[in-house]
Amino acid sequence: MASSTLCPATTSQLCSSKSAMFSSAKGFAVKSKRTQMMGKGKGMRVTCQAGSIAADRVPDMEKRKLMNLLLLGTISLPSGFMLVPYATFFAPPGSGAGSGGQVAKDALGNDVLAAEWLKTHGPGDRTLTQGLKGDPTYLVVEKDKTLATYAINAVCTHLGCVVPFNRAENKFICPCHGSQYNDQGRVVRGPAPLSLALAHCDIDDGKVVFVPWVETDFRTGEDPWWA
Repeated sequence: MASSTLCPATTSQLCSSKSAMFSSAKGFAVKSKRTQMMGKGKGMRVTCQAGSIAADRVPDMEKRKLMNLLLLGTISLPSGFMLVPYATFFAPPGSGAGSGGQVAKDALGNDVLAAEWLKTHGPGDRTLTQGLKGDPTYLVVEKDKTLATYAINAVCTHLGCVVPFNRAENKFICPCHGSQYNDQGRVVRGPAPLSLALAHCDIDDGKVVFVPWVETDFRTGEDPWWA
């Protein structure tokens, strides 16, 4: 039986840079390497290696960069709009009613109008509104059916619970740990260590406006701990 051998000339032609197989793919570099003869008349081993493509030779690179920018913009815009309500919630917008002032908001989020409020809230009433920094704050109606010049922050000074007003006992009683405050918010029973914070209650253009209280606490005669 006749046997066939691979001649060197034929093998070198297989890895030639002019061959039709590799010339069409210009992204590959072909390297032929001669190795030791595997025996007389048995030809030689051929190794072909492929190299990487230079970055500046990648087809349509500019188009790819443009598509990446468009994709990034498409994702970023909706995400930014979604974050706006959360930022507004945690940082309530100012009212513009004086330096550091905040227009009081009712349970529906509407501005509190002093005249309308007094029509539905009688003497001795203490009803929650949204105050400075979004804190729950009591509007106080005096016995002569006028709004008090102070408002009471409803956040307990013990562990931060919202303290309801007990009309029957005429005091604020915390449901969490039993702290008690008189009708002006001065602490009368622990474990709360401090009185409820105050805010000035002013009327500007018919609207109730809360302004930070930085003066002496009239209930204790001491500097305000919250200022």
